[in-house]
Amino acid sequence: MTDAANDAAQHDGRDFATETPVVYVLNGPNLNLLGMREPEIYGHDTLDDIAGRLEDRAQELGLAIDLRQSNHEGHLIDWLHEAQAVGAVAVLLNAGAYTHTSVALHDAIKSIRTPVIEVHLSNPHRREEFRHRSYVGMAAKATVAGFGPASYSIALDAVLTL
Repeated sequence: MTDAANDAAQHDGRDFATETPVVYVLNGPNLNLLGMREPEIYGHDTLDDIAGRLEDRAQELGLAIDLRQSNHEGHLIDWLHEAQAVGAVAVLLNAGAYTHTSVALHDAIKSIRTPVIEVHLSNPHRREEFRHRSYVGMAAKATVAGFGPASYSIALDAVLTL
C-alpha cells in the first residue's frame, strides 16, 4: 500500500494491512523506568516486557495495539486527541503521576468520544493519601488497578465489553 493509501486508511482506526481495530496504550511519566524504579511496588517487568505480552493478547482478541510512552503531559493529550481522530476503539491510559494532578488530561478524556480505561500497576488507594484522587479516573470509562502488569491485559480484555 502506498503512503497516501496508508494515510487514507488510517482514519478509521484500523491496522492498515489487516483492518484490525486499534487500541492505543498510553503511558505517562517514569513508566520508561519500569523494572528499575521501585520494583517492590511496580515489579521487575519493563514496559517492553508488558508490551510484548499485551501484543500477544491483542492478537488473540483480534485487536492491534499502538503503545506509546512519554514523560510529557502534552504528548499524552495529543495522543488522546489522535486516538479519536483515527477511530481507535479504545485507549488504555496509565498516566503515572499525572493521574493525580492533571486537570488537562481529565479535560482531554472528556473531550473525546473514544472510551478510556485508566490502568495502574499498583492500587493507588493502598498508597499515599495524595494518590487517592484520580483526575483521570473521574473522566475514564473504567479503572483497572492493583494487578501488576496483568492490569494492562485485564483492561485490554475489557475493551471487548465496551
